[in-house]
Parts: sequence; structure tokens; C-alpha cells
Amino acid sequence: QVQLVESGGGLVQAGGSMRLSCAASGSIFSINAMGWYRQAPGKQRELVAAITSGGSTNYADSVKGRFTISRDNAKNTVYLQMNSLKPEDTAVYYCAADTSIMGPVSDVDYWGQGTQVTVSS
Repeated sequence: QVQLVESGGGLVQAGGSMRLSCAASGSIFSINAMGWYRQAPGKQRELVAAITSGGSTNYADSVKGRFTISRDNAKNTVYLQMNSLKPEDTAVYYCAADTSIMGPVSDVDYWGQGTQVTVSS
């Protein structure tokens, strides 16, 4: 089993920045990909960004150029730096981990508890 604990989140004005962190513990040797999903009210959970153990990344089109995902393998922690935040980025952000690649929500192996990010206009 893998446990994911998120930190960061909160309220920020449009145009501002915020960093989310997610620390993994447990059977972390089995983990390849880590990433972030988000779910806004009334919408489906969607992939925001993911990174593999080798450092390959992918991003949702809506956040490219604004968000950066990074990973510290020594600390078993993944980060999401969010810049130029927009009100439409408001959502609950979930840390995720997978033994393979980050894919559909239904296929993700492990989830964090979620952290609220609210961007005011």
C-alpha cells in the first residue's frame, strides 16, 4: 500500500501562484508515475499533470505554460507549482500515484485525500 499526503492549497487571487506538495510513504518502490488530478464542482475529475520516475512529464492543455510538476525521488515527494492562476483553476486537487503510467481516473492505483484550491477573481 501507498499513502499520499498533500499539503498546500487555499485561497489565492487570480494571477497569483501556489505550490502543492504530496509526500508518498509505504510501498513506494512500486510507484512509477505520480501526478495531480482536479475536480471542480459538477465536473469530472481530470488529469492536470503527471511525471514518471524517469522525469517524463505531461500536462493538460489548459495548464501548459502555467503549471510545472516536479518530483524529488529522494524525498518521495511530488510538487505542483501553479502560476498565473485563473478562477477556472478552482477545484479540489488530488495527488495520485500509479505503478504504471498515469491514465484514466478509474485506473489510478492510489489517491490522496484532496486539497481545495480556490482562485478568486
